[in-house]
Formats: sequence, structure tokens, C-alpha cells
Amino acid sequence: MSREDALVEQIVRLLDVRLLDPLEVLLEGDDTVAALRTLVRRRARGWASTIRDGDDQAAVPAVARLIATLYPGDGPFDPPVSWWATPLGQAVAWRAGHPWFASISYATAGAMLGITRQGVHDLVRRGRLPRHPDGGVPSAAVRDRLRAARSPDSSDTMGDDHDQ
Repeated sequence: MSREDALVEQIVRLLDVRLLDPLEVLLEGDDTVAALRTLVRRRARGWASTIRDGDDQAAVPAVARLIATLYPGDGPFDPPVSWWATPLGQAVAWRAGHPWFASISYATAGAMLGITRQGVHDLVRRGRLPRHPDGGVPSAAVRDRLRAARSPDSSDTMGDDHDQ
């Protein structure tokens, strides 16, 4: 399964569980929910495409709308470290970094980068990733590192820094 297909499937699955399944219960199995499932699948392909291939002006608001819808709450979005390894977590990290925090912990940065907390510590110690003045590392620096690693013309991939 491609990264984009995995992203679409995660978005569809989350919308099913968080929105459509409860709506189906409330509406007692109304056929409208089946139509919504079809629409959500079609729209999920568009959202995934925008997040993966669109420019920042389109992708970042798409990320924000999905997160606000899928993970509502009174506080800032702060998923468990393991969430960053999911297709949606990886897409959000690559596109926006952590969308609500300028500074993130070494553990979160490691999960976003696919390395250990110690690997992040080593990158910081070697000057390959900056420290944030408030502690941790800048979310934007992690995002930029992910983008550089995926850039087709980049020679600075995670490779030699993938210390774990």
C-alpha cells in the first residue's frame, strides 16, 4: 500500500469511528450515512493529495481542519508519541511540524523523525538540529529536516544521522 493510500485509509477509518459510526447510531442506520461514507472516502483522497502534494497555503489549513475535526478538545492538540508514526502523523510532521507547539520534546521529535530520543539528542549535540530556547527542539526544525530528507535533490538525508 502506498503512503498516500495509507493516509487515505487512516483518514477514512478515523472519520468512520469518530463521526460516521456515532451518526449511524443516532440516525438508526439511515441510508444517508452510507452516502456520507462514499463522500468521505472521495474527499479523503482529495485531502490526502492536498496534504502530500499541495502547496503550504492549501495543505496546512487542510491539516488543521482534519486535526480539529478528528481530535476535538478544550486543550491544544498533543497526541501520544506513537501517533507520529502513523501515516497521518508522518504527513502532519512533514507538512506542518507540530501544528500547535513551537518547541517539542526530544521524544516527540524522535517519533516525528523516526529515530529514538537518544538519536535526537545526538543530532542536537552535533549541531544538526537546534535546541529550542524553552527546551526541546523547534518543531519547525524537525519539519524542515523531514522536508530536506524527502527532497529529491537533497544529499542531506537522514542516513548518517539516523543514530539510534
